Amino acid sequence: MIGFSNDVWVFVEQRDGKPADVSLELLSKGRKLADTMHGTLKSVVIGEAVKSLAIETFRYGADEAYVVDHKHLKNYATLPYSRLLNELVERHKPRVVLFGATITGRDLAPRVASHTRSGLTADCTDLQVSDVSYLGKEYKNLLLQIRPAFGGNIIATIIAPDVPTQMATVREGVMEMHPLARPHEVKISDVPFSPNGIDGLVSLIEQHREESKVNLKSAPIIVAGGYGMGTKENFRLIHELAHTIGGEVAGSRAAVDAGFITHERQVGQTGVTVRPKLYFAIGISGAIQHRAGMQEAKKIIAINTDPDAPIFDVSHYGIVGDATDVIPKFIEAFKSRLK
Repeated sequence: MIGFSNDVWVFVEQRDGKPADVSLELLSKGRKLADTMHGTLKSVVIGEAVKSLAIETFRYGADEAYVVDHKHLKNYATLPYSRLLNELVERHKPRVVLFGATITGRDLAPRVASHTRSGLTADCTDLQVSDVSYLGKEYKNLLLQIRPAFGGNIIATIIAPDVPTQMATVREGVMEMHPLARPHEVKISDVPFSPNGIDGLVSLIEQHREESKVNLKSAPIIVAGGYGMGTKENFRLIHELAHTIGGEVAGSRAAVDAGFITHERQVGQTGVTVRPKLYFAIGISGAIQHRAGMQEAKKIIAINTDPDAPIFDVSHYGIVGDATDVIPKFIEAFKSRLK
């Protein structure tokens, strides 16, 4: 399709001048997409005193940064942020725009996509660029927007062939973050901001935040239990094993729904995506929804009573047995080695 740019943009979400991890992950992925398209990667940074943050985006692959810096933009606000992005997208027509699938990204991306009549796919778990033949036409540099569909029972590849700009929101943790050894030369384009009357229709009166005390993403060892543990009492074995080997406790959605563990420790499509060095999947069948959140772990040990459980398809070591029998033996073996 003639006239389209090969620019890949990443909206960099920030809070108090600190970038969201998902934005840095998307810059690393955006770098690969831009290289495939023989294009450029540009970060879009909006806020107050965010010049240093914009410079940091070059460590993750940016070729250029659009910066909108103004005191009225310190905190995210739907109306001014969407207005600014709408204007930038309409003016420059990037080929791809990526957002984190966060509360902010899920609010901002559809507004920009709707205003600019761009294609948008939500909650992607992978992104690729390819030339595609579709309905007898050839399309260059289409963004393959890959995500689970129908409750996670299939993986759908979605394209937006007839629009200049393709957009996607991507969940935190599904892309790897790769700082560059040799970042590109810093090139910042300052974008002027003029307050508009509509910006103040919604104002921030007071804000309260409570940081999560659980950080599964950075845990090198995770012991996850599923509904197969049977009872909350049995699930305590998961906690005991994790404590013995210095790991974090996690669970599947079924375990969360059963009340065995809290939602903040859920791994999977509707939870957290993790890449630990060691992942125990105990009493977890291994449905695609859960595998989407842990299959990139370096080593996976699965324990399940069902020898045909899908979790064994992605595990490096599999044990067929009752977790209430196997876990105590693991704990005993670890403790004996620590003596």
